[in-house]
Amino acid sequence: MIEWFRQATVDPSLVILEGFHAVKHAHRFGAEVVAVIHDQERVLDQLTAVAPDMMRVVQQARPVGSETFADLFRHPHPTGLAAVARRPLPIDTNEIAQTSPIVFLDGPRHLGNIGATIRIAAAGGASGLIVTGDVDPWHPAALRGSTGLHFALPIIHATEMPTTGRPIIAFDPEGDDAGGFIPPTDAILAFGSERTGLSGATKAAADRLIAFPMRDGVSSINLAASVGIGLYMWRLNQATQAVV
Repeated sequence: MIEWFRQATVDPSLVILEGFHAVKHAHRFGAEVVAVIHDQERVLDQLTAVAPDMMRVVQQARPVGSETFADLFRHPHPTGLAAVARRPLPIDTNEIAQTSPIVFLDGPRHLGNIGATIRIAAAGGASGLIVTGDVDPWHPAALRGSTGLHFALPIIHATEMPTTGRPIIAFDPEGDDAGGFIPPTDAILAFGSERTGLSGATKAAADRLIAFPMRDGVSSINLAASVGIGLYMWRLNQATQAVV
């Protein structure tokens, strides 16, 4: 059991899930969980109290003791639960459904931001997420930030903006005012990196540049917050159409 966790840190086909919510979300969205450990029996009771649908996961959990659990992780999750799951096989961008926008992250650097953005994208109903750059979106720190919601939507690590025929809406301070703008359902919504913003290639590929209105003196918005605003603009229109 312990070997599964040691192997997961170097095996690209496996990922580590840390904490209640990461294990819960991964299981709910179809992850193949291959090993589960906990540091105290009370952890399992707490998990099933919060999420009764986790009984099957709880039944395969094995105790390892607090010291062993702490030794496995640089910063052990306070809930005392962790799991190993198989990483989904890669898919092509054209396999992603066109029922909602795709989120495109243009060379992000911060793993916590990537994880938080995946969490927002899953909650906002994005059909998929594409990440460029040399940072692996499946890194354990990103998985921790997403609370396991990597499994809720396809995630593609690409070298550049894919050619799909979908409209590309890029969010940039130099763009048109976002007031009244409604992102197309089949759009790719592009967001720049934390330090340099959108690359020249992404701007050139965009069908339209859109700017969020901000208070004077504020130059930027957190990456995950920006994605949340972009998806909310789309979802708000969906809700309005449903009411009408």
